[in-house]
Amino acid sequence: MASVTYVEHNGTTHTVEVSAGTSVMQGAVDNNIEGIVAECGGGMACATCHCYVDDAWIDRVGTATEPEHDMLEFSASETRSTSRLSCQITVSDDLDGLVVHLPEAQF
Repeated sequence: MASVTYVEHNGTTHTVEVSAGTSVMQGAVDNNIEGIVAECGGGMACATCHCYVDDAWIDRVGTATEPEHDMLEFSASETRSTSRLSCQITVSDDLDGLVVHLPEAQF
């Protein structure tokens, strides 16, 4: 299990335990976190699980792959260097304490 903090656009934070091997997106869905729509269910076929990885964590999480970057071009909110699709971030013990910020809109 790893602790993941989701920070909504309005500043509301939710810290939840997410099982290793689970995506950051699934952790949000399982815990009813507002701001992650996950319309495609994690198939990297939409951008409704867009998030911004906190600067302190981007080196451990890594940047988006080329296909992920291409999908992020369809996100409703601005993309940044820390933008990721949360369905593509797999939680591990190394990510205990991860912080992700959610954009203003997913559509």
